[in-house]
Amino acid sequence: MAAERLGVPAIGVMTTQFVSAAELMCRVLGMPDYAFGVIEHPISSADDAGLLARARATAEQVSARLLQAAG
Repeated sequence: MAAERLGVPAIGVMTTQFVSAAELMCRVLGMPDYAFGVIEHPISSADDAGLLARARATAEQVSARLLQAAG
């Protein structure tokens, strides 16, 4: 969010377990519409293939949101 405030497109990424906390922090910090990427929780128990699939899906979310913000 600090980068966004400086005019640099940025996006946070967290697991589904932390979405509600992230949304609350966005509101508290005055950026209720701040977009972030979400990766399926948990990641610590995922095998390499599962983690790669989650990362790819999240990377697509993040790329789309950054391109939208920059556009």
